[in-house]
Amino acid sequence: MEKDRTGNRFFENRACAYYPCHKGLEEGSFNCLFCFCPLYVLGRQCGGNFVYLENGVKSCENCTFPHRPENYDRILARYPEIMDAVRKMDEKK
Repeated sequence: MEKDRTGNRFFENRACAYYPCHKGLEEGSFNCLFCFCPLYVLGRQCGGNFVYLENGVKSCENCTFPHRPENYDRILARYPEIMDAVRKMDEKK
């Protein structure tokens, strides 16, 4: 896996039909590694720039947090929270 100029883990998929899926990041620094944000499941506690639409869907259209290479380790550090949220959802089934 490539590393970006800051030494973080990094993957950029310019061949993707949706690239770039968010505005506001420079070319060459758009990390596609977390294409689907693992923090999404944390709802309001994800820490990103999101809004809830009128239909109740969480829209992350204006959030670039998971696409910034420097946030890779910050996302991995939250995996215990993510696993706990998933476990709680599974228990409700």
